[in-house]
Amino acid sequence: MNAPLTFGPESRGRGLPTTFMGDERDLVSARGRIAEPAAGEPDGLNLRDQFFKYLGLALKHRWLILAGCVSGLVIGFLVTFTSTPIYRATATIKADLDAAKVVKLDTVDTGQVADHPSRFYQTQKELLRSRSLAERVAGNLDLRDDAGFVNPRPSSPWAKLRRLVFPEKPGEKLDLAQRKAAAAGLIQGGLFVDQAPNSSLMTISFDSPDPGWAAKIANAVAENFTESNLERRYGNSKYARKFLEEKLEDLKVKLEDSEKALVAYEDKEQIVNTKVGKDQQPLADSDLAALNAALQQARTERLKAQEQWEQASKNKGLALPQVLNDKSIAVLREKRALLASDYQDKLAVFKADYPDMRRLRGQIAQMDAEIDRAVSFVTGSLKAQYESLLQQEELLQKDIEKARGRVLEGRNKNIQRQILQREADSTRTLYDGLLQQYKDLGVAGATGVNNVAVIDLAQTPGAPYKPNLQKNLLMWLVFGLLGAAAVVAWFEIMDDTFKSPEDIEDQLGLAVLGLIPRAKEDIFESLRNSPVSAIAESYRSLRTALQFSTSNGLPKSLVVTSPNPGEGKSTTSVALATNFAQLGMKVLLIDADLRNPSAHRLLNRETEKGLTNYLVGGAIAPDVLQETEVSGFSFMATGPLPPNPAELLAGQNMTRLLSSASENFDVVIIDAPPVLGLADAPLLASIAAGALLVLGAGEARRGVVKAALKRLHFARAQMVGAVLNKFDMHDASYAYQSYAYGALQYYGYGSKSAPKAIAN
Repeated sequence: MNAPLTFGPESRGRGLPTTFMGDERDLVSARGRIAEPAAGEPDGLNLRDQFFKYLGLALKHRWLILAGCVSGLVIGFLVTFTSTPIYRATATIKADLDAAKVVKLDTVDTGQVADHPSRFYQTQKELLRSRSLAERVAGNLDLRDDAGFVNPRPSSPWAKLRRLVFPEKPGEKLDLAQRKAAAAGLIQGGLFVDQAPNSSLMTISFDSPDPGWAAKIANAVAENFTESNLERRYGNSKYARKFLEEKLEDLKVKLEDSEKALVAYEDKEQIVNTKVGKDQQPLADSDLAALNAALQQARTERLKAQEQWEQASKNKGLALPQVLNDKSIAVLREKRALLASDYQDKLAVFKADYPDMRRLRGQIAQMDAEIDRAVSFVTGSLKAQYESLLQQEELLQKDIEKARGRVLEGRNKNIQRQILQREADSTRTLYDGLLQQYKDLGVAGATGVNNVAVIDLAQTPGAPYKPNLQKNLLMWLVFGLLGAAAVVAWFEIMDDTFKSPEDIEDQLGLAVLGLIPRAKEDIFESLRNSPVSAIAESYRSLRTALQFSTSNGLPKSLVVTSPNPGEGKSTTSVALATNFAQLGMKVLLIDADLRNPSAHRLLNRETEKGLTNYLVGGAIAPDVLQETEVSGFSFMATGPLPPNPAELLAGQNMTRLLSSASENFDVVIIDAPPVLGLADAPLLASIAAGALLVLGAGEARRGVVKAALKRLHFARAQMVGAVLNKFDMHDASYAYQSYAYGALQYYGYGSKSAPKAIAN
């Protein structure tokens, strides 16, 4: 049975919760707290954050990137000076879409059919790269028999050195077909064709180790392409003429047969046409048309005569034009007028019964009778003319009826004749069109102009085209950068440790209360003797953050643990206790790592008596406390290491110790063992007022840390936050480097008088 504690009344025991009996809801809440991002943070990085992130990566791996760049430059330099010099000669040709025509004809071109410009020039490029043109050039230049061209010897310094060290053995001789194929392949491999934008000019370039061959082959390709294009145009014309000749012969025979069939049918059916050519008309149709015309004329004349006769019948013929215009009637009427005038003159002298007067009346009556006979004759002739025209009209009507029957009969026979006529006409039209094209094609083929012309011949190059030192260095520099970037990306992908506060907040959902830089000197010397050092300022910042970590301020009891050993939890515990004591607070540091204690070494204290002595009831609390060099800072070592640390820590004595210590000290800091693999840290965290997780920057893997935090949540530990320890400014992002450097310079931490960074 433990002795009663003497430095304070027994506190209310909080009891041990069922730390490892959590249900599924605890697991869900734990996972939610781990994965939940920090409040107030944006969902994704903005452009500025992305820029600083990648800039920080570049600064972090600057030596690797520099090595990649240097390697790329060295490789580019070696490639340049070990490559065979290649010379390029360029000839220029002009390829027009439509060739000029000396004779303008309404027919298609005998050579190149008009095409879209892009398709036309792409076709010309493919023709220039064709194997047939390469074989033609090789044959004209006898390249297949030139060993220097078919089997060239590289002239680079590296090639000369290799031939000097390893002499070449004579190879097998190639036959004619193999040499021809090799020469054509070399021409195709070294040929480059390009077209100037919005122009009909095309450049033909050839690359060769020999500048003379480069110019000779470029010119040969241009000239042979011009000749082959002209030959192709003539060949097309010849083929077209031959094709048209065959078609004309067939059409000629077909036209003769169709015309013979038409004539034979007309003879058989006795069809007679009054006209020749396209306006052919059967005789029956001509007769019917003539009769219709005669009928119309007769009917017109009959109506006119009928009108005159009817008028004569009504007016007794006196008002008829024929009567008025008749000379004999006019003479008679003139004589009667004279007699009537004479009678009227004498009537004033003589009486009507006077003999002369009776004689004059007789003469007048005789004139009237003669006039009536003349008028009757005229009107009688009009009636006779009318009756004659009426009879003629009736006869013509009968003839038309007969002619109409003959026309209908002829039309039935004319259907087949028209079919034969149309066949003959269409064949004749097609024959005439092809005959005209055949004539035009002959003229165009004889007067056509080539649409391809050589503008500039290639000159022998005076300097090699490649290798280009500047281009190779730039290219291999880019390759080196890309390779270094790939290695950096691989390192970053494989490295899943926590390196920045953002990683902790995003992945764990814990607030980062402190950022402790990596130390290179004794941390406690720095804390005591260099209060303006970066390490001292970092721990003071952590101390301040802990004072505001909960709604009640600083937790009365604080467990400091880490996922793995060696992450700086003991150093952090001692440093926090020292900082709180420097504020004038009463601080108790309990080394509860009963497996591998280290706090006593940091404080240069003994471990003969300590926590285990109290937990087993072998000592009271004041007997196991040790004072330190800092006023108000008390230390309880582990004491003898027990074989069963978890059982001791799970007892009621540990709870009583924390309760009583919390009454007598302002803060109790517990240096706990690592979380994973051990039950000690979750047990201590479950009875303490708060738990602080210490993570080594670049050491704690994310999966391990998440598993450790999950165990602490299962134990219902009150997590106040995390501390990122051993933080290296050079491994941080550019934003952190800029911020830290500016702060240190502003407050004098970067001066020569300031102590160096301190490592745990």
